[in-house]
Amino acid sequence: MHHTAKIASTLNHFYKISNVEVGQHFYWQLGDFQVHAQVLITSWIVIAILLTLAILATRNLETIPMGGQNFVEYVLEFIRDLTRTQIGEEEYRPWVPFIGTMFLFIFVSNWSGALFPWRIFELPNGELAAPTNDINTTVALALLTSVAYFYAGLHKKGLSYFGKYIQPTPVLLPINILEDFTKPLSLSFRLFGNILADELVVAVLISLVPLVIPIPMMFLGLFTSAIQALIFATLAAAYIGESMEGHH
Repeated sequence: MHHTAKIASTLNHFYKISNVEVGQHFYWQLGDFQVHAQVLITSWIVIAILLTLAILATRNLETIPMGGQNFVEYVLEFIRDLTRTQIGEEEYRPWVPFIGTMFLFIFVSNWSGALFPWRIFELPNGELAAPTNDINTTVALALLTSVAYFYAGLHKKGLSYFGKYIQPTPVLLPINILEDFTKPLSLSFRLFGNILADELVVAVLISLVPLVIPIPMMFLGLFTSAIQALIFATLAAAYIGESMEGHH
């Protein structure tokens, strides 16, 4: 009984830790679940921006691209080249939409946090910020990447895909399994940490010094935000390509 009570106390302690939150959040109640409303609001805004730009740029397609169509085709070519480089010439085409969606959503989310004054909109609790400023968003994107590279490997190799875990020797089985847990962790925490740190630095500088001084830091934030979107998309494509090639 004493050991049972001790175990229960330990589990209760970890449960309390898991409920610890940083700052305040604005919640919506959906059935039995609470969701971070401010993240959903800003995510929907980012999605609306992407859809609007895509519709406006492609509604009157021309043989010789001009204006918005030219820009969209340039972006598509960039994403296609990135995907081809990481996955390979033969397999890359079905993955262009997935990698492109990841890159554009993260890119626009990051830039919206750096450029748009979300905090002028008041909420009952918490404040609006870039979607990628929330760990739930970055973890969801990382888990989608994990599902994608598992699907890619299984679709191409079937159950023989799992043979990679005992290559080159069965002794490495625990390490190979651990690798599949560290990939989404590194993807999510790298993106979340960099975006959060950048926004905190700019917020502190604005509160301490005149507006003109933080402007160079804000431009640096735009650059790092774009780099983080590129890194996430590149690694996602590399993991998918690796799962289909079957080597590390």
